[in-house]
Amino acid sequence: MIEELVPDGLWERIAPLLPPPKPRRYRYPGRRPVEDRAALAGIVFVLKTGINWNQLPTPLVGCSGVTCWRRLRDWTEAGVWPALHELLLDQLRAHGDLDLDRCAVDGSHVRALKRGAQVGPSPVDRGRPGSKHHLICDAGGIPLAVSLTGGNRNDVTQLIPLVDAIPPIRGRRGRPRRRPRELFADRGYDHDIYRRQLRTRGITPRIARRGVAHGSGLGRHRWVVERGFAWLHSFKRLRTRYERRADIHLGLLQLACALICYRHLPSF
Repeated sequence: MIEELVPDGLWERIAPLLPPPKPRRYRYPGRRPVEDRAALAGIVFVLKTGINWNQLPTPLVGCSGVTCWRRLRDWTEAGVWPALHELLLDQLRAHGDLDLDRCAVDGSHVRALKRGAQVGPSPVDRGRPGSKHHLICDAGGIPLAVSLTGGNRNDVTQLIPLVDAIPPIRGRRGRPRRRPRELFADRGYDHDIYRRQLRTRGITPRIARRGVAHGSGLGRHRWVVERGFAWLHSFKRLRTRYERRADIHLGLLQLACALICYRHLPSF
């Protein structure tokens, strides 16, 4: 089961990124720590199924849900997930499976059942507490960067932070790519000040105008961000925010982005 949740190819990429284990005491060392691969398998199982941490079947992966949550916390604080995501993006570009010329951006609301940081009254859910996932993806829907805000934040406030959050993507000869040539967005991003900020970064904005009839044709390029959200929210733990800590939920988002990238790598 562990090999199914964490394939050998994924484990070979993530193992060097994990922080070294804490040294054990010489006298009375206590229990031997759980293997990192088993803990990662438990995290992936919770991410895919959406169950609570205390419902994780211990015989399935060989460790408890509490242990998996602690490893998730430690690895999130160590920055493992962004590093894994960047590594997989490099490999996708090296294989020619990443199109950075046209990118798309959007936001998606999720209900937050517990209060905490980055939670706010949602204007689309009768003021119930919620959060927003913000995503920028390439021309095929592969996630490049994600962010988390309260449900009452406007999507356009995350436009520039998302663009700046794209890591330097290597994989080909020359300088790393960090900027798309064109960026597509819906009418919620229709602000001239942000268009100017995109142009100063060398990006051509393709943003629909308010008050203009539908039929601009931008949707044939912009729809890929909806596919990116469909891939993200296929992980049931992300459809509703259960984590009180915003960094833990963001860490699960970043891990899901890395898993999506791994799925798109060619298998030899």
